[in-house]
Amino acid sequence: MPAPVAAEIRAYGEADATARALAEHEWLREVAAPPTPPAILAWDLGPGESSVLAVAYNSPGCGVVIDDLAARRCAEALGIPLRGTRGLVLAAKRAGRITSARLVLEHLRDVGMYLSDTVLDRLLRQVGE
Repeated sequence: MPAPVAAEIRAYGEADATARALAEHEWLREVAAPPTPPAILAWDLGPGESSVLAVAYNSPGCGVVIDDLAARRCAEALGIPLRGTRGLVLAAKRAGRITSARLVLEHLRDVGMYLSDTVLDRLLRQVGE
């Protein structure tokens, strides 16, 4: 059975940028999730969030990139290091991996991520844009 996150991504179809990236980049790989611990099951999260958290829960020092609020709260409660998509973009900008956080964040907003102008401006100030 495919990993829940990969299955969710592939369900969007070939038109989706993330689904295409999963198919085109060898460095993106599926990792089988271990059984979901009761401490995570208690949060009643979706299968993707639960499997991501289960991998991290069973891999000390492993963090997660997750945006779902309930899943973020679960990670915090279990002491799992986490970062969201916005934080990942800011880290990439600070590390010089991207030249413009604005372009990436605006693209994410264009494809469906909720990001108000106020939050966008606050994030860009954090990286000097």
